[in-house]
Amino acid sequence: MDAAATAGRFGSFKQLIRYGLVGLAVNLIGYALYLLVTFLGVPPRLAMTVLYALGAAAGFWGNKRLTFRHRGGVASSAARYVLAHGVGYLINLAVFGIVIDKLGYPHQWAQAIGVFVVAGYLFLAFKFFVFRQDAFTRGEGR
Repeated sequence: MDAAATAGRFGSFKQLIRYGLVGLAVNLIGYALYLLVTFLGVPPRLAMTVLYALGAAAGFWGNKRLTFRHRGGVASSAARYVLAHGVGYLINLAVFGIVIDKLGYPHQWAQAIGVFVVAGYLFLAFKFFVFRQDAFTRGEGR
């Protein structure tokens, strides 16, 4: 294995660690709020929808700057970010449908499972679609 391949793999591992830390902070707060608002009577799907949008907004800057250290334009990465999260939201909604409606488990479990399923999808979407590194964003195209 050459040095470039090793550096690339190590860089991806560091991104995964940073993604995990940003995600852990956003999702711990989001899940605590989810439990609180559903306890207070907000319907689970409504709570998930509102908190998903808030968590996605909070996560944009953390992932752009900290996780992927993306230097590309904000507008284009934000548009791709919204698209990736739209798909992530639909995945989370599908998890709700399967875990709650089909399997009969409590909504708290559905949301906990959804967090992990969507997080895996989003890491790949962010790395290869939203905050992808091309020659321009690496500074080689200027």
